[in-house]
Amino acid sequence: MVVEEIKRWITGRNLNPGEKLPKEAELQEMFGVSRGTMREALKALEVQGLIRLSTGPAGGATIERVTLDRTFQFLQNYLFFQDITIGDIYALRRMLEPEMAALAVPHLSEADLEALERSIEISNPSQDNAHSAAMQRVEDLHFHDILAEACPNPFLRFQCRLINRMLETMVVSSLHATQDEHQRLGEAAWRAHRKILAAARKSDADQVRKLMLAHIVENQRHLDLLQAGLRSRLVLDSELRLGAGLPVAGDPSLLLRRQAKA
Repeated sequence: MVVEEIKRWITGRNLNPGEKLPKEAELQEMFGVSRGTMREALKALEVQGLIRLSTGPAGGATIERVTLDRTFQFLQNYLFFQDITIGDIYALRRMLEPEMAALAVPHLSEADLEALERSIEISNPSQDNAHSAAMQRVEDLHFHDILAEACPNPFLRFQCRLINRMLETMVVSSLHATQDEHQRLGEAAWRAHRKILAAARKSDADQVRKLMLAHIVENQRHLDLLQAGLRSRLVLDSELRLGAGLPVAGDPSLLLRRQAKA
């Protein structure tokens, strides 16, 4: 009940991320509960990702923007008990990603285009690329994240980034898949991304939409050849990039951490 009342209190005052709640003693008095009850309520709000608790003279509860990773953790816990396939994910991806990419085109800054270019360089499957194959495949998804961040529709942006997070965390290929098959997947994605970027630089949203759809269809075909499946598991708090925004393209340390977690 206290958790719900605090949520109503935050909503009623239109408080924003970064603003602080009253001190614990003030909250106890406001809601007429014991210290232990208030601490449990605040901890519940922290677990939900709505506040951050800190100690010290300037500490207390600060309102937080719920992160994508925290949301993904809740979704993953739900999906753990569902029978979800790669086909299910790609059916949704085929509908959402082309439109997301087309909407993003007019909003891509020069910095975004440069980030897409760096992502393509990192994911280049050529033999002289210093980055590992696993890192290149993570970067394939990062390319899509960059586009999603430029999409002006926040709900579509959220859905596409969530799908990318699922693919990064859940997809595993068959032990019988060959290195050549993995190489062909990387080459297909790299070529598709180059075409998408070229169309985006020309501000051709319709062409970006067509190219993205073709890319998603081709990508699923390669995953089918790899006999890829979904690894159903619960996401641990230690795996979350809490507070992290869009990763910087070409940050090797970040990609290595993501690769290690996978």
